[in-house]
Amino acid sequence: MAGRLTDLSHEGRLAAASLIEATTGMFSPTLRLGVTGLSRAGKTVFITALVQALTEGHRLPLLDASIEGRIAAVRLEPQPDLTIPRFDYERHVAAMSGPDRHWPQSTSDISQLRLVIDYQSAGWFGRTFGTSQLTIDIVDYPGEWLLDLALLDKNYGDWSRQSLDLSHMPTRLPLAAAWHGALAGIDPKARYVDGSAREPAAIFTAYLRACREEQVAQSTLPPGRFLLPGAYQGSPALAFYPLPVGDDAPVPGSVHAHMARCFEAYKDEIIRPFFRQHFARLDRQIVLVDALSALNAGPSAVADLERALGDILAAFRIGTNSWWSSLVAPRIERILFAATKADHLHHRDHDRLEAILSRLIDRAGSRATSAGAKIDVIALAAIRATREARIRQHGDLMDAVIGVPLAGERVGDDVFDGSGEVALFPGDLPDDPERALSQGRDAPTPDEADMRFLRFRPPLVRGSGASPATAHIRLDRALQFLIGDYLA
Repeated sequence: MAGRLTDLSHEGRLAAASLIEATTGMFSPTLRLGVTGLSRAGKTVFITALVQALTEGHRLPLLDASIEGRIAAVRLEPQPDLTIPRFDYERHVAAMSGPDRHWPQSTSDISQLRLVIDYQSAGWFGRTFGTSQLTIDIVDYPGEWLLDLALLDKNYGDWSRQSLDLSHMPTRLPLAAAWHGALAGIDPKARYVDGSAREPAAIFTAYLRACREEQVAQSTLPPGRFLLPGAYQGSPALAFYPLPVGDDAPVPGSVHAHMARCFEAYKDEIIRPFFRQHFARLDRQIVLVDALSALNAGPSAVADLERALGDILAAFRIGTNSWWSSLVAPRIERILFAATKADHLHHRDHDRLEAILSRLIDRAGSRATSAGAKIDVIALAAIRATREARIRQHGDLMDAVIGVPLAGERVGDDVFDGSGEVALFPGDLPDDPERALSQGRDAPTPDEADMRFLRFRPPLVRGSGASPATAHIRLDRALQFLIGDYLA
């Protein structure tokens, strides 16, 4: 009963906040756009490219308001939530355009940026009465935190059993050896000694981090704050770990009892406030997905990514907003799933990449669509780091991509210094998505295997004007889906 009352209290506060926002934004609508994705999916790059393209007036052919010349001006304004870190747009632009151009650091905490668009509506009213205004609050948050929402429906025993089951999967088992060894010396019924949880929790966190590495590329790794603690770095709230426990109530004062208490505190003090203050107030959402890393890592990584994407969709408050629901319980009306790093593939494979991602969200996406939400899937590169060419390899002409590998990347015995371009055959994705999901990519030759893991530097932008446009793949299509109807 107490949990139900707590949930009702959360709903009440959310409704009050939504009503205030709706009243103040009645004549100048505000759209809250959530940007998330699991580690290395490209959230920071996507937001930076989006803001730069709009504020600097770059040509966006698939954004109707842009190609029709109806966007008068776009500017950054102070964000509404002063307690949330500002997305450091200027520093990220400088990182990618400076002399030593490099990709900005990945998202490790929540951040926000406010974008204001002055535009002319396409209809008679807009042409008659002049410029309208749309405010977009971009909320950037780690996808690992989003996966934590699934923990709200679990108790400590449920989570422990699921975590232990996952750790015994063939791909994860070698990585869990140290953690399993630590568990062997812990009696869940023994009396808990203050401070004794730190070391086992650190070993458990190291196991989660190892699972996230590119060679394994596992995605379902809650608790998300263990990987990206944000403001909770070093907090005792993260000093817990799963135990092999049954359904019996824990012995008071025991290790089991302390772990269960910490788990419930994690839900109440970390997950629920995030849901109430940020996540539950979103209107639109883009989920960036590094599907290529999962495909390269093999069937286990692909299956785990499918499970994670299902959990992500289940976490969203999805559906079409009525006038009343938009006031008291806003729902996410549109969700875009974007397979990033499309520039690592030749354009002939982009449709295949989209088909694979569509298959990964198929079951969960059907439920969301039936609830009234619009869902789309695209292959995307917010900033294109390569260009295409044809190369001859083993006597055959092959579709290739050309770019500058990051310093330290290697193919066979060759180590790149980050200065010269290379042309690489990235391999072909299978025509049938089912084949990609069940087998991963075709087994490459040793040389090809290294090529597929190459990471490229940001492109050297050439052009005239104060701010020449950076090439992208379908950034304009993403914007049309996410905000195009607001600018109609």
